[in-house]
Amino acid sequence: MVSEWHKSSYSGGNNECVEVREHSTGADVRDTQHRDAAHLTFSSREWQHFLTPMKHQAR
Repeated sequence: MVSEWHKSSYSGGNNECVEVREHSTGADVRDTQHRDAAHLTFSSREWQHFLTPMKHQAR
C-alpha cells in the first residue's frame, strides 16, 4: 500500500520543503515546488537510516 504525499510537520507551512510518501518497500521524496518532476526513491533500509538520527534529535 502506498500512502498519500505529505509534508513534514516541520515545514512551517511554506512551499520550500519536500513531500514524502511511504510504501511497503521504502519511501519516495519530491520537491514541493516541482511536484511534476522526478522523485527520489529510497529502500526501507535507506529510509530508516535517514529517519533514525532525526527521531533522536527531535527528543
